Amino acid sequence: MSSLTIIIFLPFLLSIPLFLFRRNAITAVRIYASGVSLLTLSGSLHLALQFNPDAGFQFQHIALEQWLGTSADVKYSVALDGLSLSLFVLTAIMFAIATLLSWSIETSVREYFFFLLTLETCILGIFSAIDLFLYYIFWEAMLIPMYFLIGMWGGKRRAEAATKFLLYMLTASLVMLVGVIYLGYLGRDVNGGIFTTDYQKLTSLSLPIDAQQILFWIFGLSFFVKSPIFPLHTWAADVYAESPLGTVLTGLLLKVAPYALIRFNVMLFPEAAAGYAPLIGTLAVITILYGALVAAAQAEMKRVLAFSSVSHLGFMLLGIFAFTEESLQGALLQMLHSSLSTGLLFLVVDRLEAQFGWKEMHRYGGLKAATPFAASAFLFAMLASVALPGLSGFVGEFLILTGSFKSAVLGTGLYAVLAAIGVILAVVYMLPMTQKIFFGKLSETLRTALDFNWREKAVAAAMILLMLWIGLAPSSILRISVPVSRATIEHIKQPQQAQSLQHSTKP
Repeated sequence: MSSLTIIIFLPFLLSIPLFLFRRNAITAVRIYASGVSLLTLSGSLHLALQFNPDAGFQFQHIALEQWLGTSADVKYSVALDGLSLSLFVLTAIMFAIATLLSWSIETSVREYFFFLLTLETCILGIFSAIDLFLYYIFWEAMLIPMYFLIGMWGGKRRAEAATKFLLYMLTASLVMLVGVIYLGYLGRDVNGGIFTTDYQKLTSLSLPIDAQQILFWIFGLSFFVKSPIFPLHTWAADVYAESPLGTVLTGLLLKVAPYALIRFNVMLFPEAAAGYAPLIGTLAVITILYGALVAAAQAEMKRVLAFSSVSHLGFMLLGIFAFTEESLQGALLQMLHSSLSTGLLFLVVDRLEAQFGWKEMHRYGGLKAATPFAASAFLFAMLASVALPGLSGFVGEFLILTGSFKSAVLGTGLYAVLAAIGVILAVVYMLPMTQKIFFGKLSETLRTALDFNWREKAVAAAMILLMLWIGLAPSSILRISVPVSRATIEHIKQPQQAQSLQHSTKP
């Protein structure tokens, strides 16, 4: 069994002994669950240190096992490359953070940490699966712990939010299953007549353009709903507002879809992806502006952050479908940045809502005097979120905008110009929110506000250091993903170059 497989399933397997603890042994359960998540993090960092970024575009830490025998080429197959490695490690980091921040959970603690650790295994599997059917299994399995976490430990409207989340995701996933089966059937051409869901074999499959277009939208519908891109975003704000997992939800779940779009839609259907790039780019720009404008109109803190995340997602999609090396690298950095900055903002907001029960930002004010550490952390994350130079948000958005501006596939710099307005709009809703919550006169009620405890200080400090690292030394991360980004762009260009050559050789 490979070390990658062990690390993927470690959280789930070690979550089962949680039920051996006595129900009232809450502290012991918290310490054990935190230990499991930190052990998983150390394992993922070990894999990252073993990864060779100079090996080019190839999967490393591969584990293969026959699953359905030889009649169908459906396998347990996991591996990491320069794209998935960063997100794999980010998953381990965010779950270690979520586990440490979940010590405030008081009801059904064993069950809560069981679902949380199970969710970690599912997302680690999503970022490492290189068989489409295995990917689908991890994708579907993720919905189960998410449903219970939202439905049992969420806000007042948790039942409605959990049901909405499940209905949207299940519908989209079932459509993807149809696409996986159809593609596996077509994949017989490169697998000796045997049905295959092997990702590496399917990338060598040359599909006619009409089949690519159908499959692009079958897969894309599932990923665009999960993204969530405009106009498929309507579930996001309600789920964010009621979820007990703001840090994890924004940190990771929204990155699953952009990753899948690169891995599957772009690499498996390159001609269709290039053809639809202007349309997806348009939707991405609308998502950026719509998310920012709606965020500015919100009164509730979590809904501001939810629509802010939707706007960030628009930048990622624009970076992916601009199909330049800069924009693709920027999209990856934006995934990492958004996870950290929005996650830290949610940490502060979650804490305030838990203590006072107020969702509206106008009911707060002057909290910098009562909670200086929380206020400092919020201010730092806000500055990173509005892309202040030197912090994590700046590099990703800069690369996306410059890459999109010169994109030959998009054909015009107008996408980048309009998207740049979203950067300005971020200031419009983030600065007033910060002012309303932390500046002004402190009321008697708010004088009782509790500042970060030692665990929250440690988590916030770690997230701030990571944001500084991305902002000041992005090349240390980008060098890992450069081979994948270049290979992806070349994969998109190959059919276009072949068509050009064919036209030029015609008499």
